Amino acid sequence: MNPFIRSVDRYEGVRPVHIYLLRALFLLMFLFVGYDSWSTILGHDGPWGPMQAVAWCMFASYSSLSIIGVFQPLRMLPLMVFMVIYKSLWLLVVAYPLWSTGQLAGSSAEGMTNVFLIAPVAIVAIPWGHFLRRYMLGRTGSTT
Repeated sequence: MNPFIRSVDRYEGVRPVHIYLLRALFLLMFLFVGYDSWSTILGHDGPWGPMQAVAWCMFASYSSLSIIGVFQPLRMLPLMVFMVIYKSLWLLVVAYPLWSTGQLAGSSAEGMTNVFLIAPVAIVAIPWGHFLRRYMLGRTGSTT
């Protein structure tokens, strides 16, 4: 089976290469984001700042849900799109202004920028036609 050819019988007409990439990204999300977020939450002692707590809880929640995406990648596409949107927004509103003024290197945002640069891989992995048909237009058929 060619991973670049759509099969109406499998994966709701989505190319297998998209399925493989999505599964890999969901697994990486589960492993790396899950490890960082849950170890921070479980190892934290003392009071939290509200925004810091929200961020860590959001990371823990979406990384925990991402394990479903390993097995059901098309059903968890909204989670992947959520990740693409928030990482892209962060890169645009935080990293880009720092980079454009030469202040990103050595800043506290540099490490997060390097991690968030995986967003373009997810943009390529997402079967946007399927996402549009299924989640935006509410159609369930693979050829509509």
